[in-house]
Amino acid sequence: MNTPALTIEERHHIDSGAWFSRLSPPLRHAILERSHVRRLPDGTALAARGTPAEEWVGVARGAVRVSSVSLSGKPVTLTYVEPGTWFGDIALFDGLPRTHDADTHGETTLLEVRRADFHDLLARHVELYDALLRLNCRRLRLMFDQFEDLATRPLQARLARQILLLARSYGIARGDEIRIGLQLAQEDLAQLLGASRQRVNQELKGFEREGAVRVEPTRLVVLSREKLLAIAER
Repeated sequence: MNTPALTIEERHHIDSGAWFSRLSPPLRHAILERSHVRRLPDGTALAARGTPAEEWVGVARGAVRVSSVSLSGKPVTLTYVEPGTWFGDIALFDGLPRTHDADTHGETTLLEVRRADFHDLLARHVELYDALLRLNCRRLRLMFDQFEDLATRPLQARLARQILLLARSYGIARGDEIRIGLQLAQEDLAQLLGASRQRVNQELKGFEREGAVRVEPTRLVVLSREKLLAIAER
């Protein structure tokens, strides 16, 4: 199988991913050999909760929204999977159904490794077991941090921290400003934080008054990272 045809930018996102870049060259090559490229429009359903897992996925461009629905029927966004990140391995490991829904957010390019190829990689490269164990330990740490934030921090601080994370993952520096490339409506932010759109809107207006951010239609622009850090620690 040939190495998948990615654009220079897409290949850079994959190669520079924090997890993938630490793998040995032979393992990186083997993963790419078994990957195929999918370019998808915004809102394409990738997985549904309760369905069998068929692929291991790396994001080369765009984002993947991982979500669920609360008991009251309210949609809840758990995370946006950024370029350079791989996901979907847990259900392939334990053989159980998918735990959440996943769909593309914006035009998205994915590398997909089929179930059989994923298990073949594990059989041929012991290194992949250790690497995936480290990856899932990191996910657990991030999950615990999120639980702690939800239990102990006010919405204002959680929103500031979320904007800083988005700026780190999707930020495009323009002079002293950082424009967040991921298009997010205020409802999207509200779902990510488990809050109402009205409360998120109120906090964002406060951030604007303090000169920390500028709110544009479906975009956020960080004007002062220092001011956001101060708000995040309140």
